[in-house]
Amino acid sequence: MRHLLGISAFYHDSAAVIVSDGRIVAAAQEERFSRYKHDPRFPAQAIRWCLDYADCSLADIDAVIFYDKPLLKFERLLETYLANAPRGIRSWLAAMPVWLGEKLYLKSLLRSELASLSGLQKRELPPLRFTEHHQSHAASAFYASPFDEAAVLCMDGVGEWATTSAWQASGADMTSLWEIHFPHSLGLLYSAFTYHAGFKVNSGEYKLMGLAPYGEPVYVDRIRDKLIDIRADGTFRLNLDYFDYATGLRMTNSRFAGLFDGPPRQPESALTTREMNMACSVQVITEEVVLSLARTIRKETGAQNLCLAGGVALNCVANGKLVRAGIFDNVWVQPAAGDAGGALGAALSAWYLDRGQRQPVRPDAMAGAYLGPGWEDQQLSALLDEHGIAHTRLLDEQLPQVIADRLAEGAVIGWFQGRMEFGPRALGNRSILGDPRNPEMQRRMNLAIKKRESFRPFAPAVMEEAVTEWFEMDATSPYMLLVGNVAAGQRLETDERASGLARLEQPHSTIPAVTHVDGSARVQTVNASTNPRFHALLTAFAALTGVPVLINTSFNVRGEPIVCTPDEALRCFANTEMDYLVLGNNLIERGAIATATLDLEPATFEPD
Repeated sequence: MRHLLGISAFYHDSAAVIVSDGRIVAAAQEERFSRYKHDPRFPAQAIRWCLDYADCSLADIDAVIFYDKPLLKFERLLETYLANAPRGIRSWLAAMPVWLGEKLYLKSLLRSELASLSGLQKRELPPLRFTEHHQSHAASAFYASPFDEAAVLCMDGVGEWATTSAWQASGADMTSLWEIHFPHSLGLLYSAFTYHAGFKVNSGEYKLMGLAPYGEPVYVDRIRDKLIDIRADGTFRLNLDYFDYATGLRMTNSRFAGLFDGPPRQPESALTTREMNMACSVQVITEEVVLSLARTIRKETGAQNLCLAGGVALNCVANGKLVRAGIFDNVWVQPAAGDAGGALGAALSAWYLDRGQRQPVRPDAMAGAYLGPGWEDQQLSALLDEHGIAHTRLLDEQLPQVIADRLAEGAVIGWFQGRMEFGPRALGNRSILGDPRNPEMQRRMNLAIKKRESFRPFAPAVMEEAVTEWFEMDATSPYMLLVGNVAAGQRLETDERASGLARLEQPHSTIPAVTHVDGSARVQTVNASTNPRFHALLTAFAALTGVPVLINTSFNVRGEPIVCTPDEALRCFANTEMDYLVLGNNLIERGAIATATLDLEPATFEPD
């Protein structure tokens, strides 16, 4: 058996993946082990876990593949500074020591880190290879997809030079068609607005997307006139007079502030109509570009299928509009579309481009994204006994009904099952669950449990076979990467005069806790084959309430990565207001945690 180790690291969301004979065996982000959100460091712990799970050592690995090419990235950095000199001297002085000391000699650094974690001499290490950043993204999308042939669109902040790239793929072959290069970047445009709205770049973009429906697109014409020239084919150029990211230490400058009625919002200060309108406006522009590029790629390739990757592919609102536009017959989005997924793409690229053979797996090769660590039920029971935590042991056939009863009574439940998800979304194995019918549930879960902004929407998990009854969605959405409207029959009339955050006070459907203020929802369809236990819970809840839908949000609080271990699940449970925790077949009530001998003090996490 041939084993390949893919790595992404040193920018954000570092990760490790093992692909064995073309099959994705193990995948995990370093943040889940280090507990440092978006951890950019060398993924030593993730690599160790992947090797352990695959039952091999680094000596058994045939090649290690890194997800981008640092020399090309340094070339871009150097050319950008030279082209803009003397602007950016502060940024240059800050960046150069790091590049000259570490990143430029990344091959040596990687080999040192691999030798350190394995105990091998450097001469004993497997060969080290590098793929281009957007090739890694494209490979993660196409080779994991269920398609024999497809067009591939990758959009992010920036790789080496590429910020947007188009590919044509068939069998084991991927051909690059064209690229848009830095500094012209749809991802960086969106991040500029994220920064100006007072959120953190590379983690707050989804907050901006969630804020957009509260606003009006009043700045759209201003963005088109001043910031971005969008051509008929969807390609674009940015007006760099308004941005500082190319040579500065900030995303935007004073001209940008003048254009949008003031300086960046201070983080954690009150949100105003301005930020809501900015979010709405840049979301409209993003959707326009994505749809235009998709039409161009369809015309150029004739492909019926489209695969998406790169950070912009996590914009599930744009993805939903792309699917509804019908430009392609089928759209598949890599669930780990950001830099973590680059580790997967690096390994898959090396496998398929070397082997020249491919047999697509259906529904896809991601196994529901359940590719991380898991615990056997007897291990979970033993842990609870060891730490003196009272619990009720439920049989497999009892569990769905008992938990459905608690949920219908208004309980919020931590749900820890099977293998951890790979990528940014919890998909029913490391989740917090609630009743979507309860109009108070969104506020309660946001403020008392997740400890995050009240405007943030929650996603519905729905039985795949019932999705069309509850949402205007013809496609499946197993990875929570498509937004669709709640079905008309479930919508409620609202006061049209309400605006801004006041719209939160009104129920917008019969499942108000998962319905955004514009009537939309970020849907996860749950398949009985991919996740039978989660599907059984939804089935039991539907039998009890008539609603085959649950709130599904990630098992963490703000600033903390999704929980990985049962210890972390117990800590999160103890330090929030969840009512019950389900570890495998073990049901733990809120009061039982008081007797635990386990250290349940909240950890300190990097804020998001």
